[in-house]
Amino acid sequence: MRDLRDLLPVEGEHVRLRALAEKDADAYALGTKDPAVREFGHLPEPDYTPELVRELAGTVVVDGLRKGELAVLTIADRATDAFHGSLVIFDVTEHDAEVGFWLAPQARGRGLAREALALAARLAAQAGWRSLRAVTSLANTASARTLAGAGFTPIGDPGPMRAPSGAQLTAQRYELRIADHHAARA
Repeated sequence: MRDLRDLLPVEGEHVRLRALAEKDADAYALGTKDPAVREFGHLPEPDYTPELVRELAGTVVVDGLRKGELAVLTIADRATDAFHGSLVIFDVTEHDAEVGFWLAPQARGRGLAREALALAARLAAQAGWRSLRAVTSLANTASARTLAGAGFTPIGDPGPMRAPSGAQLTAQRYELRIADHHAARA
């Protein structure tokens, strides 16, 4: 697997994707308390404190990027570097990876998640992956719209799945083929 640190940050018009850092700890922990993030984020930890986030930023985040197996990224404002949310690339294989994301309440409704997904596709292309996968609960219509707007297409029928949190839910799987995505953007 490739060291993903060499590919960061990735910048767009309004968004910068960069590794989660200790300076994000307070905003990240607060964002995980948001009811929509708690309902649909399906985060692996039941409670994120600033201390835990700082610890993860210095260990799990760095190790995952170095090994090319996990990218816990901050969706940051390009101009100010302020934290807007999180985008995680996980379940990495030689050819593809899965992506998940959430935005803090004050960052929603401005197209930032869609732009972050486009930047994730750029990162995927640079990493040599053929596709990005995503899964969202059928109840999470905002995420489904965001994925569709970013060029992801539904794969198969909705079905049961276990989220990283351990919750069972009915979800739709999505895929973004990197070559098709970049051809459409050219």
